[in-house]
Amino acid sequence: MKTPPPQPTRAELAILRVLWTQGRCTVRQVHEALQETQEKDTVYTTVLKLLQNMTEKGLVRRDERERTHVYEAAVNEQKTQRELLRDLMERAFGGSAASLVIQALSFKRASPEELEEIRKLLDKNEGGKK
Repeated sequence: MKTPPPQPTRAELAILRVLWTQGRCTVRQVHEALQETQEKDTVYTTVLKLLQNMTEKGLVRRDERERTHVYEAAVNEQKTQRELLRDLMERAFGGSAASLVIQALSFKRASPEELEEIRKLLDKNEGGKK
């Protein structure tokens, strides 16, 4: 059985978010996308080195068929989020999903759409009862 890739670091996760959103990208495209977000200080060579390391870890795949290498995420967004959340829930909230959700909702106000999604999930978990 194949060993799952390690959890991404904060910087690696920022790169994965670019690849999940935009799809296949060159180093330059990833760098430019990071410049437009909160990662404004990231230099091109750092992005290149991170992508090389991420390739070795199995977090991204590199297409070397052309002169400019193209990278794509090798890990699924939802699966990665679940693994990160599971780890956080265990380490910070003693495994309590309720504590995690309460803390998350008290930290940042949810939009009406998000609240509706949460209600649907709660209804589903309760077996459709209201």
